[in-house]
Amino acid sequence: MALVGSYVALSKPLAAALPVFLLAWMRFGIGGLAMLHWLKKPADEPPLTPQVRRLLFLESFLGNFLFTVCMIYGVSLTNAVSAGVIMAGIPAAVAVMSWAFLRERVAPRTWVAVVCAVVGIALFSLSKTEQSAHAVQALDGENTQNLAWLGQLLLVGAVVCEAAYSVIGKKLTGALGPKRITALINLWGFALSTPLGLYMAWGFDFAAVRWSIWLLLLFYALAACMWTVWLWMTGLRAVPAAQGGVFTVLLPVSAALVGVLVLGESFSSMQLLAFAIALASVLLATLPSRAALRAGRRGNSGQQ
Repeated sequence: MALVGSYVALSKPLAAALPVFLLAWMRFGIGGLAMLHWLKKPADEPPLTPQVRRLLFLESFLGNFLFTVCMIYGVSLTNAVSAGVIMAGIPAAVAVMSWAFLRERVAPRTWVAVVCAVVGIALFSLSKTEQSAHAVQALDGENTQNLAWLGQLLLVGAVVCEAAYSVIGKKLTGALGPKRITALINLWGFALSTPLGLYMAWGFDFAAVRWSIWLLLLFYALAACMWTVWLWMTGLRAVPAAQGGVFTVLLPVSAALVGVLVLGESFSSMQLLAFAIALASVLLATLPSRAALRAGRRGNSGQQ
């Protein structure tokens, strides 16, 4: 999640230089070339069942394709502040969906961590309201304001898609290894984005794109398609989905830190408070429980 936040912050020039669906198509293409050797089925892995194939498609369709569409068009019809507040619901949505679909028992401390995560992200987004007020008034025309409800609905859809990504990912880790899941999801993403990607590529002036943008695209593709997905799937093998959802708070934290350290942005006191609450949620979710500590002590004494 920290790596996702960093490339989200650094990908602003990409969105300005390349059409969204062309960017997505090239991202999946570069990621696919880098992961060709991950597509081969390991000898100890069972064949893909129809259920696993459906889950792989849904993981890519909801978590990659539909999430991107809902997020981009939702922000375009509302504003970044609204997006941040609505997206703050991701940890809670992951917890609810993991309880409903995976039958996970969500510990009380995890629920407290979820609440802290939601409050932290929402506070961070609201702290930007004053800074963004003039920009929002300038960007939001009458037609955009009339469609604000549609933008908010799309952003809620993005929350559901991201939560489904975590829950389905947890389900997949019981059947496939993290590397193969990452490669197969990317393959579906490439297939889904190819029609619109080819359409956008037709007539696009690739020669006008600066070499620095191509380098940034390479980093973005490898980070978004390969590194972060592998890390996430590897983590989900050992962590309950509801607990994993709390870690989404590191996305805005990391993005803001990159903005301050690399892009020259500044922190407000409210944002510092928001980050403290968000990081407290991660500590609550990851610190070992008393039962785990007692079990560890019993194990150590037994070995001695």
